[in-house]
Amino acid sequence: MYVLIMAGGSGTRLWPHSRSNRPKQFLPLNGGVTMLQETVERVAPLVPIERIFIATGEIFVDLVREQLPDLPFENILAEPCGRGTAPCIALAALHLLQRDPDAVMAVLSADHQISNGERFREQLALGAQIAEYGSLVTLGITPTHAATGYGYIERGAAMYDAGEHCVYRVQRFVEKPDAATAAGYLASGNFVWNAGMFVWRADRIMQELELYRPRLAFDMLAIGKTLGTPFAKTAMTTIWPDVEDVAIDVAVMEKTERAVVIPADIGWSDVGDWSTLADVLPRDQQGNVLQGTTINIDTQNTLIYGNGRLVATIGIEDLVIVDTHDVVLICPRDRAQDVKALVAEIRRRHTDLA
Repeated sequence: MYVLIMAGGSGTRLWPHSRSNRPKQFLPLNGGVTMLQETVERVAPLVPIERIFIATGEIFVDLVREQLPDLPFENILAEPCGRGTAPCIALAALHLLQRDPDAVMAVLSADHQISNGERFREQLALGAQIAEYGSLVTLGITPTHAATGYGYIERGAAMYDAGEHCVYRVQRFVEKPDAATAAGYLASGNFVWNAGMFVWRADRIMQELELYRPRLAFDMLAIGKTLGTPFAKTAMTTIWPDVEDVAIDVAVMEKTERAVVIPADIGWSDVGDWSTLADVLPRDQQGNVLQGTTINIDTQNTLIYGNGRLVATIGIEDLVIVDTHDVVLICPRDRAQDVKALVAEIRRRHTDLA
């Protein structure tokens, strides 16, 4: 098995710590290794570094090399611009097929938190076994609450029972629901969160793209023909910017009849904003998540992310406070999702701060 780690996101909801020139996947959000390094370490017991590929923007190549010095340089797939997960996955699949016509690839994101790494690796290994037979495998997160911020997958008939790990046919993918619909999904027990983690044969995903997204497949195959030749960079520069910008869910997974799902109870979080980050970091007795130097009186359920200087609070609750060298962010925890909109406004006014 090979692993593709997608590391090209902008991480705007974790602004101002996450910036356009160093987004969250390249940051040590828990005070240790970066999220990218943590993702590689998580799969390292299963897949050697020579079989791990990183897809990222051209501007982040040096960051990847700095943080993963043992990764072969040719395993960094540099994109001139972001074009969605479907082209990204196709590019990796074409690279793998040049190396190994029978390659099975897992597709992961560089900015996810997973607390149960051993169980996660067991399910990836099971997914690789199932994928050998032509299935498109997705790991669906067992929901812990009626979330409205994630897409869902409805599982169909049981396909394979491996004791602790079961495999089901996918009944359907559904978009992010409203609160009432999400509550119904949770109560039914038949739905899992769509975390965007997949396992499949590289040749199979290309065949599915040719079936459901022929124009995209045509463009990607044109790029693929140049790989390993002096024309590869020119092809990426000229063809890639015009490739369809589409997610793999929309391009293939919502249409295919080969999709199967493994429910995954692995302590997963997408660390999508400051509030979700607070949910996965250690808290004090008052429910506060404190990073850096702080003094707090009558402060509850607040995240404080400092940057070397003292952050002092009195009588506050349910806030996010992030202090960097040039910006201070303060917002209610229940408005943490709106940081993305704030960043869009900041880009219009102060591009150097985004």
